[in-house]
Amino acid sequence: MRKKVLAIALCAMMVMTAFTGCGNSGNSGETKSGDSGDKVKVSLLVTGSFGDKAFNDSAQEGMKKLEAELSDKVDVEMIEMGNDKTKFEGALLDASESDSDIIIVGTWDMKEILENTAPEFPDKKYIIFDTDVDYSLGGLDNVYSMSYKQNEAGFLAGALAASVTTSDMEYANKDAVIGFVGAKDTAAVINDSAVGYIEGAQFINPDIKVMVSYVGSYVDSATAKELALTQYSSGADCVFVAAGPASSGVIEAAAEKRKYVIGVDSDQALAYEGEEEANYIISSAIKGVGTTIYNSIERDLAGELPYGTYEQLGLADGAVGLADNDIYQSVVPETIRQSVKDVEKKLLDGDVQVDTAYGMDEATLKQIINSAQ
Repeated sequence: MRKKVLAIALCAMMVMTAFTGCGNSGNSGETKSGDSGDKVKVSLLVTGSFGDKAFNDSAQEGMKKLEAELSDKVDVEMIEMGNDKTKFEGALLDASESDSDIIIVGTWDMKEILENTAPEFPDKKYIIFDTDVDYSLGGLDNVYSMSYKQNEAGFLAGALAASVTTSDMEYANKDAVIGFVGAKDTAAVINDSAVGYIEGAQFINPDIKVMVSYVGSYVDSATAKELALTQYSSGADCVFVAAGPASSGVIEAAAEKRKYVIGVDSDQALAYEGEEEANYIISSAIKGVGTTIYNSIERDLAGELPYGTYEQLGLADGAVGLADNDIYQSVVPETIRQSVKDVEKKLLDGDVQVDTAYGMDEATLKQIINSAQ
């Protein structure tokens, strides 16, 4: 806030000395969302760093698309905050005190920090993805929050894995056994993927076995790898991973065991393009973080982004889905791909309902997980 005080003092001095008035200076220099003429400065702050081959890279893609397609209207800034959580608040304060007009942050790590910061800067606009904020706290009319229906993407991943596991594909075995490796068992966002995955697999084969393991961390790729190796050794031939940066460990395990893996968040086969690991990533359960960031800024520029509200975005919004790339097309048989398309259509038409871990009591969640193993 000290920078604001200095700015006000400087304006006062300028008025007193009969130079350009503070009000006129503000009108010519400020960049506000929706104003014609001046560009809007959009700043993305990510926890961790880019190059995670998952969540942050997806967000970065959205910002690069803004830079490429809306450069006449938008200036883009991307900031890596690192993994030291004690620095997150300071980074958000610095961005809020800068010339940024719209500040984008993501995930539950930033939820409380944003709830405390946004009310102090009512002239700024904030977007938070993959979580919501508690609007009942007040002062958050300048915050738009969005999360994703990863249970829907998980359902498609489960349908794919269940179809693959007893198929004639090269690395499949005859056992109807698949796996799931998640980050934290306390995270609703991870459990939402698990619930969707289990229900999608059971939609294809009610008797399928789904092994479920949790890393206990979003960054411990070594533990993620060990969990996946155990699942592969126990009969799973396809594992769905939802563990953020730690997902790389599961992909390494798939390559070592020559088994299949379904990635998460971004199209992870593309992230491993040209590397051996890519051949085993048959698809990814995508959260279109980059797409929804881009769309949100477009909506803001049109004056249509509903600040002060929370939205959940899913298949119908183009926000989640399965990656459809060259590996998926060449490795997964057409009959299986068509089956997955049929399942997607049933979801979109409302013929199939997927449970969500959000708001689900612990007993029900455990029952869903335990009954599948």
